[in-house]
Amino acid sequence: MFRYFPTNYVWDLSVNLSIEMGARMGEIAEMCEPLREAAKAGDAEGSAAFRSVWTPMADKLIALADEDLQRGRALSASEKLMRAANYMITAERLQAQGSDGRLALYRRHLAVFYQALSLGRSGAFRVEIPYEGQHLAGIFVPAQGVAGPQPVLVQVNGFDSTKEMRYMAQLPRFLARKGVASLVLDQPGTGEALRLNAITARPDSEHWATPVYDWLAGRPDVDAARIGMEGVSLGGYYAPRAVAFEPRFA
Repeated sequence: MFRYFPTNYVWDLSVNLSIEMGARMGEIAEMCEPLREAAKAGDAEGSAAFRSVWTPMADKLIALADEDLQRGRALSASEKLMRAANYMITAERLQAQGSDGRLALYRRHLAVFYQALSLGRSGAFRVEIPYEGQHLAGIFVPAQGVAGPQPVLVQVNGFDSTKEMRYMAQLPRFLARKGVASLVLDQPGTGEALRLNAITARPDSEHWATPVYDWLAGRPDVDAARIGMEGVSLGGYYAPRAVAFEPRFA
């Protein structure tokens, strides 16, 4: 693991995740260098310092993206906005639950991410799956070059990752080139489900996996016999349990 903060494992893990999601190393260095001393501070003080540096970098990229858009450079703008979304969610995840400005930062991250997604012309789009009178939000990434119904891999989060993070980490786009569609999901206890809808985690993952399967199987562009599920970190518990108790998963 790339160790920028030898005394702060959580920060190093966050930086490495950001790199995996497409961060530029020059921007990482610019953001992290002023934080070496803050990394040794307590959680609340240190996390506030982290946010105070990473959020302005996102602001800078958004301003540069606006200039690109004024010149008709949509793809260049998309790349900058995606990195801005990356840096905002990286800072947001380190903030304490209920801390001032955290929810506003998360909402702004979502707005910037989906602007980037639209400008990038990837074909991916946001979806909402009905669940207990509310919904679970996801990102559907169609397969490329597939005639007829597509196989789909549902991808679920770990303890505190989000669907946008998983999308930025490239697996859905790699699978799309291989002819496999993706549904990247904020399952209960993660992302939008927790932050915006107060849908908390539950151990019986089949409870939410069944309506997710039903929603996918009802789409004409999905092969209902080839729907699988994968999860990272804590998702490595949720996914195997879901497919064990919901046997229609492949």
